[in-house]
Amino acid sequence: MRGCANLTNVLDNWKFAIMTQIKDLLLYDHQTVLPDYGRIHALSEALDDLYKEFNALKERLIELTNRFEGVELFVDELKAARHATQMGERRVQSTHEKQGNSGPRRTRVVVRKVKKQVVRPST
Repeated sequence: MRGCANLTNVLDNWKFAIMTQIKDLLLYDHQTVLPDYGRIHALSEALDDLYKEFNALKERLIELTNRFEGVELFVDELKAARHATQMGERRVQSTHEKQGNSGPRRTRVVVRKVKKQVVRPST
């Protein structure tokens, strides 16, 4: 039990010594512990420039998004026309042409309207 009391005394003394040294540093030699406040202004300007660049990039992204809306609309219309073509309004037929054995294979798509035969009832 006596060893525990001695250990507690030692720890209390260390705590007091450490706290005293920190207090003395903060009161009399704070530049060694605290940051240099002269650099904070430069850091603030750098962050401000970064913020301005970020906002400029955000505006550019909005501008590009607006430009691509027309392209998206065109692609959607093209997909709708292609879907309507597959549903039977038109028939898509592809033909393959080969140029010799070693030539490249070319694909051509021909779109033809399908004419439905009209059957008239006999009178």
